[in-house]
Amino acid sequence: MKNVEGKIVLITGAAMGMGKLYAERAVAEGALAVVLWDINRTALAETVDQLKQAAGATEVHSYLVDVSDRHAIEANAALVLDQVGVPDVLINNAGVVRGNKYFWETDSVADTEFTMKINTLAPMFITRAFLPAMIEGGKEGRLVNVASSAGFVGNPRMAAYAASKWGAIGFSDSVRLELEQAGHKQLKVTTVCPYYVKTGMFDGAKSGLLVPLLEPDHVVNEVWKAMRKGTPFVVLPKTVLVNEALKGLLPTGLRDLVVGKIVGIHKTMDDFKGRQD
Repeated sequence: MKNVEGKIVLITGAAMGMGKLYAERAVAEGALAVVLWDINRTALAETVDQLKQAAGATEVHSYLVDVSDRHAIEANAALVLDQVGVPDVLINNAGVVRGNKYFWETDSVADTEFTMKINTLAPMFITRAFLPAMIEGGKEGRLVNVASSAGFVGNPRMAAYAASKWGAIGFSDSVRLELEQAGHKQLKVTTVCPYYVKTGMFDGAKSGLLVPLLEPDHVVNEVWKAMRKGTPFVVLPKTVLVNEALKGLLPTGLRDLVVGKIVGIHKTMDDFKGRQD
């Protein structure tokens, strides 16, 4: 895929942060339509106004969607298919972070269940709502699932978040393989696994040795390039992959020492605050 000119692009969590940056990129490339899903009514309206000023011929559609609610996902997906059409590019970007507590100190509903619904189940339900139509259309398409490097490594004070992203990675890469096995090779899946990104969601989180906090523009640029190519994984920074190598080389205790003490990952959430709104 050279670009998204003339294509329909749907983005969840599109009102701010990286979701908004993806929407701006789609408009800049001349997408036929950009579909924004978000739960923040005020931010969504502001983003729509900004995009329409630069949209040219691109249609901008917005839907107020609580992606923690499967019924809301299914109802709004049906509206999109009827009112806009089948997405050519689907970016599951919406996500939440809960941290800075040990798991036994967290709330099972407000922390664990909420995190799993948005970070793990929502991408699954949204993909299920659109993928059959994308397959039936037979056109070149892309599915981008934003996970996290936390999906590769356990980390204190973010157990539910890490679990949600481990699940997202397993789901996303399995669907990639399923599409290939079923012969739908025109549809490519990209799983995105960045370290902490400076969007406000990770306010207070720390960098570690060789794993700096990431700039949103840089992440979006890398993801966009990978999406167009159909690259299976985007891992940022590449040094995150060192942990994957260590899993097969070092005993667990020694790997914990390297990752936790030397690289400093196990202390990165000690001062986490997150986005206060």
